Amino acid sequence: MNKIRQKDEVIIIAGKDKGSIGTVTKVHNDKVIVEGHNIAKKHVRPNPNAGVTGGIVDTEMPMAISNVAIYNAESKKADRVGIRVNKEGQKERFFKSNGKTIG
Repeated sequence: MNKIRQKDEVIIIAGKDKGSIGTVTKVHNDKVIVEGHNIAKKHVRPNPNAGVTGGIVDTEMPMAISNVAIYNAESKKADRVGIRVNKEGQKERFFKSNGKTIG
């Protein structure tokens, strides 16, 4: 079970966007893409068959999953994630600071 998933609200704890809050759009093995952050300029070659015009495009680049932490809206801080088994026998994620489930 992944500690950080798609559509989680995270806070960036390292890098040029440190301290900003965003939503995770994609999760790869050890990388995440946060919406509107870690933007880089990319040169794109034109492809008339696909209808792509060339030029310089701003794209969201992946960042290491260790550079983000889940955002706890109650405490308004970064928090750690734990995994436990609930009464129905299913795994659930919870905030380590207050023990509430993430959902």
